[in-house]
Amino acid sequence: MSTNWRMDKLSRTIKQAAALGLTLVLGGALAGCSLLPKEEEALKPPLVKPAQENYTTVKVEKGSIVKAISGSGSLESVHTDISQFTGQGGRIQEILVKSGDNVKKGDVLVQLILDGLDLQLKEQQLALEKAKYAYQQARNGEDQAVKIAGLQLEIEQIKYDRLSNQLNSKQLVAGIDGQVIFTESLEEGDFVEAYQTLVIVADPAKLRIAIRVENANDIREVEVGAKADITLKEEKVAGKVVQTPSSSPDTLNKDLAEKYAKTLYIEVPTLPKEAEIGSMVDVKIITQQRDDVLKIPRSGLRSYLGRNFVRVLEEGKRLREIDVEPGLAGSTEVEIVKGLTEGQIIVMQ
Repeated sequence: MSTNWRMDKLSRTIKQAAALGLTLVLGGALAGCSLLPKEEEALKPPLVKPAQENYTTVKVEKGSIVKAISGSGSLESVHTDISQFTGQGGRIQEILVKSGDNVKKGDVLVQLILDGLDLQLKEQQLALEKAKYAYQQARNGEDQAVKIAGLQLEIEQIKYDRLSNQLNSKQLVAGIDGQVIFTESLEEGDFVEAYQTLVIVADPAKLRIAIRVENANDIREVEVGAKADITLKEEKVAGKVVQTPSSSPDTLNKDLAEKYAKTLYIEVPTLPKEAEIGSMVDVKIITQQRDDVLKIPRSGLRSYLGRNFVRVLEEGKRLREIDVEPGLAGSTEVEIVKGLTEGQIIVMQ
């Protein structure tokens, strides 16, 4: 009995101790949880105000719109003389002039190597003089002697003339008074072909303006008689178009035909004071002009897939797209034929 009692008591003691330990463990765990920091609440995102879009605007207005061609041109002579050997070429002895030189009609410009032709001409001149003397002596004798002497004189004269022409063909001379504007770069002994341009002399007394472009379409709208504003070193004068690619004369010269196809020529009644051959001038040619039309800056017109439209600002805040029909386009403005009214506010691109 005593043994069983003791065992029961021991069992109860162990159970109480276990229960007490579990209580302490749980209590400690709960206490430990209370020492941990509380989880912070997530901050709410700040309220962001939508960015307000800024517009560059302009009012639709009435006025004049101009389409013009602007560019640079150079002053050149209306009358030029091109020096070429036409019969046959030869080897250069000397080019006697350079660009910028002033020459008189008849001045020698280019000399070819003569290869003894000058001496042959002198010898023939001597033979001609002998034939003249013989003829004069024979005139006092028999008719037959006079006839023979006369024929000999004709032969010597023909020989002399041919040699003289041959000698002259070895020289190029100026055909007009003027200024040398081009010389071919050649040295002694270089061979030149027939019809090779060696020197160009221009008459500086009458000048015109030439505007040359790479694309002929750039000047397609210009017509003969169109007015042109010319500026040289801040001095302004008026000119008139006298030749366009479509009005240029026919020519078999390939180089000249190519030049005419891409060049406008303008004549100026009164040239600027400092005008000279080669001077560069600013040129403006008005091709079209319309007055009292609705117009907007070109940057206000929008195009997409063949549609032309503008963005209009209404009531200071609302945008609306409006289809329009553009007309004449200038360098900075465009005419609006249909779709807008004067005073509307256009948003620029």
